[in-house]
Amino acid sequence: MPLSAGWRPVDPDALPALIAERVARDPGIRRVAVDGAPAAEPAALAEALIEPLRSLGRPAVHVRAETFWRDASLRFEYGREDVDSYETWLDGAALRREVLDPIVTAGTYLPSLRDPSTNRATRAARQPAEPGTVLLVSGALLLSPYKWEPLPFDTTVHLTLTPAARTRRTAADQQWSLAAFERYDEQVEPIASADVVVKVDDRRHPAIRLARSD
Repeated sequence: MPLSAGWRPVDPDALPALIAERVARDPGIRRVAVDGAPAAEPAALAEALIEPLRSLGRPAVHVRAETFWRDASLRFEYGREDVDSYETWLDGAALRREVLDPIVTAGTYLPSLRDPSTNRATRAARQPAEPGTVLLVSGALLLSPYKWEPLPFDTTVHLTLTPAARTRRTAADQQWSLAAFERYDEQVEPIASADVVVKVDDRRHPAIRLARSD
């Protein structure tokens, strides 16, 4: 099927370098959201961006949003498969307080807060950020407002999947979460708001669209 206006196919091996060039053009510390459903593998893209960014002279660090999920007692208060609760699993206030704000104001950040599997505190130490660092935060539903205020990302990258592809690539025991991403697409419209959008229905044939200002 032909791509609609604004989209262009890209070699999957060239994709990280292309996005890195877009991110690295802005000076100073940059906070980048790499947003997508688990089926889109946003963490894998974030990891793939590190070396291209470093080759462009930009230090890069990766923080996984799931290490800033709320305590399990709050996440599972209404059961382990409650869609409304799933949309608030991320502790946006903690992510902002420990990572997004201090990396700019103090030049430090906390790499993780809680192990999402064990629910135990990771006891990670604060890390210094070099001048010009690109902070990559990967995870799902990152462009949703938290406490009526969006998280302060400087650049947003969204990995998009059609509902059919998302369903096909989501494990059986996680199918219950699909409704949250359908709602996210409809209410938040990340395809319209993100600076960089990548179609990943077929990993072998991604397509990219940059914001009009690019």
